[in-house]
Amino acid sequence: MLKVFDIITSASLNTINWVWNCITFNVTWYTNYFWGLIFISLLVWGIEILFPWRKNQSIFRKDFWLDAFYMFFNFFVFSIVINGVYKLIEAGFASMGIQINSLAIINITEWPMWSQLLVFFIVLDFLQWFTHTLLHRYLFLWRFHKVHHSVKEMGFAAHLRYHWMENILYKPLKTFGVMLLGGFEPEQAYIVHFIAIAIGHFNHSNIKITWGPLKYIINNPVMHLYHHAYVLPKGTYGVNFGISLSLWDYIFKTNYIPEDSGTIKIGFKGDDKFPKNFVQQSLYGFFKKKK
Repeated sequence: MLKVFDIITSASLNTINWVWNCITFNVTWYTNYFWGLIFISLLVWGIEILFPWRKNQSIFRKDFWLDAFYMFFNFFVFSIVINGVYKLIEAGFASMGIQINSLAIINITEWPMWSQLLVFFIVLDFLQWFTHTLLHRYLFLWRFHKVHHSVKEMGFAAHLRYHWMENILYKPLKTFGVMLLGGFEPEQAYIVHFIAIAIGHFNHSNIKITWGPLKYIINNPVMHLYHHAYVLPKGTYGVNFGISLSLWDYIFKTNYIPEDSGTIKIGFKGDDKFPKNFVQQSLYGFFKKKK
């Protein structure tokens, strides 16, 4: 029991120390996720202000500050809480002889750095796309994912408004992806993570951009708005599940963009009764709604 406590405590303290070092500029600038998140957020928000897609939408849109809080909670605060649990699980697998490279199907360590980063990005994005489809497909997962879809006006910060349970779902999938690559995460993986943050911010922003011919590869705000549509195509449980890449939706025929006015209603049936504050939303999904 003491060893379990030590593992959890050590991992949590290490994460606290990392977050503090980011805040105080005691990490290499290009690996500083705290200020990097702020920089990307201000950049995308600035473009929203200068070139708004929905011109009648306020600069401080509905739930702006709630979503801003979610950004830092999900990216940093919850990491402090959960990293100790992940380290404990990792130690448990290690005790059974299951190592980070046990599932390796490819070794990319000797590849040029650009190709390492590309494969790392593609593998992780596909696993996230697949996980995202499950969040819509199965009711017990959808109950948690509703938090993200409770957004009623889209803006960059909506990107990271999601239930903390999604961290528990996505993080193991990322670890699984790393295991498939031989337990290897490229030295410059921070490039991939910052690109993913930027694309995610743009996807949820009040900016009309489709990336031209690259729209069949890279996700975009027009495509993602229809992912949040209140009315979905008949017979589907969702569309446009892409995280960074739209490629998977075009491959698996889950793409849907009927028009690009940006004026559609977003949300889900019954969202008017959905909890409005962080605490209630964090507890949502664990209890069945009383009839």
